[in-house]
Amino acid sequence: MTIAYWLLATPLAAFYLYAGALKATRDRDRLRPMMAWVDRVPLPAVRTLGAVELLGAAGLLLPPAAGVAPGLAAAAATGFVLLQTGAIAVHLTGGDRRIALNAALLTAAAATTWPATTMM
Repeated sequence: MTIAYWLLATPLAAFYLYAGALKATRDRDRLRPMMAWVDRVPLPAVRTLGAVELLGAAGLLLPPAAGVAPGLAAAAATGFVLLQTGAIAVHLTGGDRRIALNAALLTAAAATTWPATTMM
C-alpha cells in the first residue's frame, strides 16, 4: 500500500506545489491566462489559496516520509478533495465549463485518501 500511496501522492503534491507557488507569488495579470477565475476573487483570497495548496502538498509528503503523524497525509488528501469540489463549483458558477483538470485532481486526491488511511 505504501507504493500505491507514493505513486498517487507524489504527482499530486508536485502539481499543488507548482500551482500553489504561482498563486502565492504571481500578480493577477500573470495568473489570468491560466486561471480566468482570478478576476472574480480578491487577490488576498488567491494568495491564501496558494498557501493552502503549498501546505497541503507538504502534508501529503512530509508526514509519511518522516514517519511522524501519518494521519496528516489522509487529512491533506481529504482537504484536496474538498478544495477541488469548491473549485468545480467556482468554475461552473462563473460559466467556465472547462473542469476536466479539476475532475482529474479530485479523482487523484480521492484515490490518494484510501492508501493514506492505511498508513496510520
